[in-house]
Amino acid sequence: MSATHSAVTRPPGRPRPGDQDPGSAETGRRVFGGFRGFRRFRVFRGTDDPAWYRPAVLALLAGTAALYLVGLSASGWANAFYSAAAQAGSVSWEAFFFGSSDAANSITVDKPPLALWLMALSVRAFGLSSFSILLPQALLGVTGVGILTASVRRSAGPVAGLLAGVVLASTPVATLMFRFNNPDALLVTLMVGAAAAVLRSLRTGRARWFVLAGVLLGLGFLTKQLQVFLVVPGLALTYLWAAPHPLGRRLRHVVLGGSAMVAAAGWWIALVELVPAANRPWIGGSQDNSILELTLGYNGFGRLTGDETGSVGAGSNWGETGLLRMFGGEFGAQASWLLPAALVLLVVGLRLRGRAPRTDGRRAAYLVWGGWTLVTGLTFSLMSGIIHPYYAVALAPGIAALVGTGASDLYRSGRRWSLPVLAGVVLGSTVWAFLLMGRSADFLPWLRGLVLTVGLLATGSLLAGMLRSPVLGLTGRALRRTGATLGLVAALTGPVAWSVQTAATPHSGAIVSAGPASSGSGFGGPGGGTRGGAGGAPGGTARAATGGMFTGGTGAMTPGGMPGGMSGGMRGGMGGLLDTVTPSAAVVETLGADADSYDWVAATIGSNNAAGYQLAMERPVMAVGGFNGTDPSPTLARFQQLVAEGRVHYWIAATTMASTDTGGSDASVQIQEWVEQTFPASTVDGTTVYDLSSG
Repeated sequence: MSATHSAVTRPPGRPRPGDQDPGSAETGRRVFGGFRGFRRFRVFRGTDDPAWYRPAVLALLAGTAALYLVGLSASGWANAFYSAAAQAGSVSWEAFFFGSSDAANSITVDKPPLALWLMALSVRAFGLSSFSILLPQALLGVTGVGILTASVRRSAGPVAGLLAGVVLASTPVATLMFRFNNPDALLVTLMVGAAAAVLRSLRTGRARWFVLAGVLLGLGFLTKQLQVFLVVPGLALTYLWAAPHPLGRRLRHVVLGGSAMVAAAGWWIALVELVPAANRPWIGGSQDNSILELTLGYNGFGRLTGDETGSVGAGSNWGETGLLRMFGGEFGAQASWLLPAALVLLVVGLRLRGRAPRTDGRRAAYLVWGGWTLVTGLTFSLMSGIIHPYYAVALAPGIAALVGTGASDLYRSGRRWSLPVLAGVVLGSTVWAFLLMGRSADFLPWLRGLVLTVGLLATGSLLAGMLRSPVLGLTGRALRRTGATLGLVAALTGPVAWSVQTAATPHSGAIVSAGPASSGSGFGGPGGGTRGGAGGAPGGTARAATGGMFTGGTGAMTPGGMPGGMSGGMRGGMGGLLDTVTPSAAVVETLGADADSYDWVAATIGSNNAAGYQLAMERPVMAVGGFNGTDPSPTLARFQQLVAEGRVHYWIAATTMASTDTGGSDASVQIQEWVEQTFPASTVDGTTVYDLSSG
């Protein structure tokens, strides 16, 4: 009955959600038609899918796996801050649960532990290595591409789904994050799953899919806290508008999904809050040992306002805010290659679905992915707190889905204005790619000219496809196909080249960027919106940090970019804050002496400093002051007590102190001063150490 009603009420000439261009299906059959066995392969199966679709998806997933997995260990410990916590969680279930930096549970990382759980389980299964730590991220990337491809295919057809998957897989910052061990890989995959579940609920009318979306969003909160909420407005409002139920039932379903989200996130928060502070590690990133303070402050509203107590610098250190921030400096080459096209296609797509019923699935897809992209993009553009170029990975799925859905709809719409608009999108994307590639002029300098040439040919072919008479012996249909194919080549060549370069380049440290070194632009402030980034790191390796706290325990000042007005005094480069010390064999031997007699073989200021020693020895090293060196963990009195009890063996000197300009604790400064005044110093391979058992 419902199918008959749909057939009667559908406006004439409107494509069905599963329709695709007959020419594209015919071309696909010619290429992949011989693979009849794939018709029985049920992954991503659709009743109306052409024969070429399933092998094409398999090829996409195989190529994505190769891009994300080949040479995965080249980055070493990548972000050693999280690698050390994964090592700790692999040997201590208490450290596993809380996300502690060390197995003796002095302090946690400054995020909830869900992403660490995956890494720690991998280390438990395969042993401690770079590959075992990074493997879960690569697998998450392949999973995210597969989920997005399947979701877009269900709402917009196989061509759209495949294109969306290709765009996501080849976005440079996605390649970076799915080969790196920051929490962003898991966060993005969970958000893609939540959006796909909402669209599935809209399509089937089953509330359980919307509840599943709530659960996935809750797990996203346990990955990177409030950032996951950036996609919630688009998902909730779209469901309230488009779900095939009366308004009262839609409201109940939204409440049910919200409750599932709170439950999926809240159980861990509640347990942490209920455990007495004396029986758990300090909550890293907080000043009063509270997970709620961390959630609402340092990792919450402080990111928006710049008021982040104990952070690495004032809000102005993170670049100028503005609507063009995501297009400027290092941000631009991360994910904005097709962002202008996605925004245009969002408007065009909503125009194409303007007369569709309220429950139209295609328009709901535009609203979901458009809300995702707009809210996330505007938040990143206008926030005053800590922001790094790799945050742009959160934009990649929304951009990919909009490009896949919008380009497919525009090509098939049959409207008189559709081909000129599509030609304009191709031309705009080509010019923007040409400009982005010009920021890294030393990297494949011939490629940008080729992209511009192909893009101009694509634009001309699409416009010529409007003519009724053949051009150069090609019919209008052939010209349109040629233009669409060349347009894809022009639009994807830049991101693919940047992604391959990213995959081939080792990345390490706390702040990393995709692609070759960029000269930046006037958008978003110098250095890509993170003032003072070195920008010249060869091959796109980790950029030097903004601002300065202290250097590592090697006794040498680590050079790094400095934001305006922050050099001088006791502040050195941030190499010790955001990069990791690699201790020599002699240092490891010294610190490892009689290690079984101590809870911590050593202590030093800052989590990254501690991480290098801990990973080298696979023994707990206390990160005094947490990531920034400004957490009051431990206090001087508590550290003196631990030393008196014989629980800490060595102190590794930091050459300069942590800054407290943003209101953080100076306990780490007090501890180092007390150690220097109380214990004799010795030097091992340039590293100054103090034997705390000698006093």
